Amino acid sequence: MAMGARWVHLRRCLDCGHIGCCDSSPNKHATAHYRAEGHPVMQSFEPGEDWKWCFVHNAMA
Repeated sequence: MAMGARWVHLRRCLDCGHIGCCDSSPNKHATAHYRAEGHPVMQSFEPGEDWKWCFVHNAMA
């Protein structure tokens, strides 16, 4: 939001709580966070969604 960019969906890192945008968003901050920090599991931060994604296994966690 600080960048003024739009996002499609938000993801929350289960290791540290970082909020990043999904890969359908221009900046792909959730994936960038995984690559920079090595935190492998993100959870949807969207209302009504209750799923997790593991970058290591490229699968739902």
